[in-house]
Amino acid sequence: MTTPIGGSPPDDFWRRPPPGGEGLPDRATASITGEHASPGAGVGPGGTTFGGYTGPPPSTPPPAGWRPPVHLQPAAPRSLPPQDMAALDMAEQRARRVTYSIGAVAGAVLLILVCLLCSRIVF
Repeated sequence: MTTPIGGSPPDDFWRRPPPGGEGLPDRATASITGEHASPGAGVGPGGTTFGGYTGPPPSTPPPAGWRPPVHLQPAAPRSLPPQDMAALDMAEQRARRVTYSIGAVAGAVLLILVCLLCSRIVF
């Protein structure tokens, strides 16, 4: 970052240029020429013109009814097989029982370990 030299205020770098285009770079004060310039683009205060972004170039719309070519037609979706809800419920109950059993065994082992550690500290 450059620091201002001299007696200018610290925020002078961020101030807008004076009206009328004085103090702007040469390419910014150049008049707009070219086929893609839109009317009113690049006109500053007081009617002065300067270069800048003039917008995207014009484009031609596609013909009416145009669609991209279709090379492959997707197959119709297949139907899913029926589900046996009673079998699903039984499988979920077995899984829940196994999960609770593993949790109970792990909790019992941790409780025994804590009791052993506490009995060593007390005695």
